[in-house]
Amino acid sequence: MDAIELSVFSSRIAAACDEMGAVLRRAAFSPNIKDRLDFSCAVFDARGELCAQAAHIPVHLGSMAYAMRDLVAGTDWVAGDMLIVNDPYLGGTHLPDVTLVAPVFAGDDLAGFVANRAHHADIGAHSPGSMPVSRTLDEEGLVIPPMLLLQGGELVAATRDRIVAATANPRQMEGDLAAQVSANRTGIKRFTGLAGQLGAARFASGLAAVNDYGARLARRSLQEIPDGVYRFVDVMDDDGVGARDIRIEVAIRVAGETIEVDFSGTAGQVAGNINCPLPVTAAGVYYVFRCLMPVHTPACAGSFRNINIVAPAGCLLNAHRPAAVAAGNVETSSRVVDVVMGALACALPERIPAASQGTMNNIAMGARHAGRSWDYYETIGGGMGAGCRYRGLSATQSHMTNTLNTPVEVLEMNFPLRLLRYQLRKGSGGAGQHRGGDGLVREYEFLEPATVTLLTERRSHQPWGLAGGGAGAPGENRKSGGTLPAKTSFAIDAGERLSITTPGGGGWGSSVQP
Repeated sequence: MDAIELSVFSSRIAAACDEMGAVLRRAAFSPNIKDRLDFSCAVFDARGELCAQAAHIPVHLGSMAYAMRDLVAGTDWVAGDMLIVNDPYLGGTHLPDVTLVAPVFAGDDLAGFVANRAHHADIGAHSPGSMPVSRTLDEEGLVIPPMLLLQGGELVAATRDRIVAATANPRQMEGDLAAQVSANRTGIKRFTGLAGQLGAARFASGLAAVNDYGARLARRSLQEIPDGVYRFVDVMDDDGVGARDIRIEVAIRVAGETIEVDFSGTAGQVAGNINCPLPVTAAGVYYVFRCLMPVHTPACAGSFRNINIVAPAGCLLNAHRPAAVAAGNVETSSRVVDVVMGALACALPERIPAASQGTMNNIAMGARHAGRSWDYYETIGGGMGAGCRYRGLSATQSHMTNTLNTPVEVLEMNFPLRLLRYQLRKGSGGAGQHRGGDGLVREYEFLEPATVTLLTERRSHQPWGLAGGGAGAPGENRKSGGTLPAKTSFAIDAGERLSITTPGGGGWGSSVQP
């Protein structure tokens, strides 16, 4: 393909991913998918190499880019098949993120795959919201190894029934799975049409050309980083079951266009649920380097070919089964971004911002009543770090997630909750020549008794500033006036209030100029 043909081809496959996302959003039952947009869609070539993705959730897509090749290899795919998986050690991230993968054929030839991943607020954990303060993977809900949900276009009822039966609201789960199936079918239709128009060989060469183009742009960007070894250390507040100040260490070795990101020195896997399977760690690394590339760089596997990741087996960032991982996907992935950015700030001081809030402020809640059960999960925005030429954004999701907030009207219409406050936490951004962004205050009143789980970070250790800038204010969790731990599960009565105060971003530069 010449440059114009390649641009058109790349835009068409990216647009198909966007269309898959639109179908999933419109067809989903749960507010978590249709309102918060906690889902992602992508397309892969016949070997499982990422070729395009919609601008959805970085932690979803980076991990799929890392794990998909192994997931699709060794299977005799048939048109109409659709595989389902959530096992973090076999291609997933954490159990609420359920992935559906389907092959795309051009005639009799396997041309590629479409996939979508969506977060289900109920995946069968004992605690409502399926984000428990857990010690093992099995405590986090139903583990789905790679298996067929559709075979030759027909629903495998046994698979569907096993998943649906594990949840407290089977109708919602069944509806959301149907929406995911519909999204993949939309992608299959678009890519089958494109492959039929171009022919299988030309379609395959187009996918390869997109990856080669991404690799060329990536190499140019990586060559702008001065050669050397850049180090940084940060810590996780705690694992929720006793361990504190858990070390994450990185050494980034730059040699021309080749990057090695080495996490040797990082703490071993812990008893709590902040452990990461390696694909989640890779997602954080890929995200940072993708931010350094030109905007028009394709979101494809080729863009990451020259980035090598080292994480010792059994460490926090390359955990072994049956380590619990519910918060690793959301909280530890955020700290991976912080340490990689912290190291690169030594090499590119004018391009790297101060630390953002460094947490997704996860809140899971719900109740089990006879005849009526409910589950809800959301993340809450905070402050972003300031940079050399700009102040940090306030009240926004940052880095590894870009979901929307749940509108107050949707929250109160679907759940026995009243939102009393949702406001900026003014002055929480770090001081400096450019101030960090401010966090948020979100306060709930419970209208019925419920169980709540919080998985949060940056409550003990503040988001750091750069170039003399001040740290952002740490977050705080409070129930009816009393302070709560960063990670905790508790019962709450009707009329009680829960307040989540999110961290501000770090500032950049000294506020006192010479």
